[in-house]
Amino acid sequence: MAAASNYVSVSRRPPDIEDYIDMVRRYRSWIIAPTFAGLVIAVVVAFLANDTYRSQAVMRIVPQKVSERLVPSEITQRMTERLNQMEQEILSRSQLSSLIQQPDLDLYKKDLQHKPLEDVVQDMKNKYIHIGFMGPAGGGDAGKFASAFAITFDYPERYKAKRVVDLLVAKFMEQNFTVLKQNTRMTTQFIDDELKTATDRMNNLSQKITKFRMENAGKLPEQAQANVTMVNSLQQAIATENEGINRATNQKMMQENQLSGLQNDYAFQSQHLEDTIPGGPGQISVKNQRLIELDRAISDLQTNLSEARKVYKDDYPPIKVIIAKIDNLQRQREEVEKNDQANKATNTGPSGPVKVINPQVQQRLEELKNQMSALRTSLAITTNEIQGRQNRIGDLNKRVAEYQARIESAPLGEQQYAQLNGDYQLAKQQYDEFSKRKNQSETQENINEHQAGESLEVLDPASLPEQSVDPNRAVWIGAGAALGLIVGVLLAGAKEMKDASLKNLKDVRAYTNLPILSSIPLLENALLIRRKRRLFWLAWSTAFIAGSIAMSGAIYWHYFGKTS
Repeated sequence: MAAASNYVSVSRRPPDIEDYIDMVRRYRSWIIAPTFAGLVIAVVVAFLANDTYRSQAVMRIVPQKVSERLVPSEITQRMTERLNQMEQEILSRSQLSSLIQQPDLDLYKKDLQHKPLEDVVQDMKNKYIHIGFMGPAGGGDAGKFASAFAITFDYPERYKAKRVVDLLVAKFMEQNFTVLKQNTRMTTQFIDDELKTATDRMNNLSQKITKFRMENAGKLPEQAQANVTMVNSLQQAIATENEGINRATNQKMMQENQLSGLQNDYAFQSQHLEDTIPGGPGQISVKNQRLIELDRAISDLQTNLSEARKVYKDDYPPIKVIIAKIDNLQRQREEVEKNDQANKATNTGPSGPVKVINPQVQQRLEELKNQMSALRTSLAITTNEIQGRQNRIGDLNKRVAEYQARIESAPLGEQQYAQLNGDYQLAKQQYDEFSKRKNQSETQENINEHQAGESLEVLDPASLPEQSVDPNRAVWIGAGAALGLIVGVLLAGAKEMKDASLKNLKDVRAYTNLPILSSIPLLENALLIRRKRRLFWLAWSTAFIAGSIAMSGAIYWHYFGKTS
């Protein structure tokens, strides 16, 4: 049994520039043939395909010629919305069907032979008719600020394409006038109906108000309103009097507190009116003047402290200050009194108490009497003021009761009367508003009749196309040749990957790792080589001639074999 053969897998060496050039030389036919075939097919298809011509017209939206400050427009629908509405009407099935079947156009004759009319109409609407708004340059929302729009139609015959665009432009202008007129007329009719309703309602309410006033003569709500105003005025006066009473009461309390303080001070001063001093006849000494002044200051501070304690507590800072002053003055008084006693002890003479009247205390008592008399007078005046204000409040309350009785005796239908007046005013406002709008609508209708309202005009009429927009033959031919070249390169690459033979000395050195001593050229039969060359050139010549004939025929048919 023969031994099994061992195979060694060797990776292909990476090709270089010379190898790629050799590949192109070896497989040039595989590359050129698909490229030439793609070129021929693309030329034939491009020139045999029917031309499509595009005609375009541009229409502009013309605003109302009369200023809206003078005549406001009653058409609230935007022009772009009306254009969409007109587009749906013009491009409806019935309109396009009549356009296709129009005798002077006779559109899509070949398509109608193998397609139903509905499909042809749908293709015409979706594929060949285009209506686009032309907004400002760089604008993102063309339909929002559009002032013009373009109408385009694609068709194999350029004259018919222009004719269809002319008919579409005419339909847009006619439809715009019709829609504008209908909208204005409907607006006028609607406003007129609303005006009649408002007039009837206003007359009905006027009759009800007249009847109400006749039935309630002398007791109308207008008098009740005057009574309410008077009651409010009297209540305000009562509030003013109450505020005056509060102020007078507070003043009376202050005066009573002051009077009480003066009375306490008077009692204290009366106790110190007579002073008893030691000494005998001829040697009577009067009380120290400093001691008298300290007693007066302490008395005044005690009076102030008594009045302050009636209003504030002992922890109030001013009260603490007064207490501190009183303590200080009392310490001074004790020192002065000690000094006075020491001085008296050094005096000689018969002893014995002597009573004398203190003139300063007597003067202070006279002052307190005058102050108390004046304060009692003020207190009496304040009391009389309070009594007078209370009497006036009583009189005002009586008058308020009188006016309240008048208000209660007013008609029970006051709310009904106010409701009638409110409804009448509302009905009158509606009547005035609808009357104004009716005049504006009639004026707008007259403007539309004179074609001075918002309208459409042809900015650029339908163009007669000179060159077709489809097919783009240069692109088609270039794409066909490029596609053929790509296919040829792929075929050459596949052929090279499949061929594992050694092509040149580089392959021998790389795969055998042996030194090359010499090479023997390939020896072939000369007759066989000439026969192969003749067959090669015959095949290529035939292919080139056939391709040239096909391309020339397609080009000739395109320019001379058909009529535009």
